[in-house]
Amino acid sequence: MWEEAQKALLKDKYIGPLIRKYGDCDIKPRRYDDYFQHLCGSIISQQLSGKAADVIFRRFKDAVGEIKPKNVLKIDDRVLRNCGLSWAKVGYIKDLALKSESGELKTEKLGELSDVEVERELMAVKGIGRWSAQMFLMFTLAGPDVFPSGDLGIKNGLKKLTGKKLGVEEMNEFADRWKPYRTIASWYIWRSLDNR
Repeated sequence: MWEEAQKALLKDKYIGPLIRKYGDCDIKPRRYDDYFQHLCGSIISQQLSGKAADVIFRRFKDAVGEIKPKNVLKIDDRVLRNCGLSWAKVGYIKDLALKSESGELKTEKLGELSDVEVERELMAVKGIGRWSAQMFLMFTLAGPDVFPSGDLGIKNGLKKLTGKKLGVEEMNEFADRWKPYRTIASWYIWRSLDNR
């Protein structure tokens, strides 16, 4: 899927060696008719191990049934809390459901929007910040040119690659060399830390 991007990035002295070492980037778009369930999962998994997030998501699904905004809004907050969600995450998921049900957030249209529009739409939901919106753009929609300069792995990976500790602005400037394929470059930076 990323042949053109990898061909271009092979010429880069920082990313080229990583492409040769790690092979093809495996980011693929995950298409859904409606991204609501996926966004609930994203909120649930924030700051949790994959295993813990999976257990809580299964409990959440059992409590809600079909994961639709109207079903989430019907569930008492204490029931969601008993699934293992923090009170903050209960509030975030309810806000997501409210905005989706009212039509303020059109989760079924997210795949049709520009990266900037997706970020703006998602960041209007409590509990979804810039980093979460960028992860959604990168790993769900497979947007090719997202650079998450606020990500600790990217910060550490760039330090490892360059031998320099860069500030956010410096990181963004440095990453300009990889446009319009900053998502793919970021994936290789994470791989260099043995993250997936």
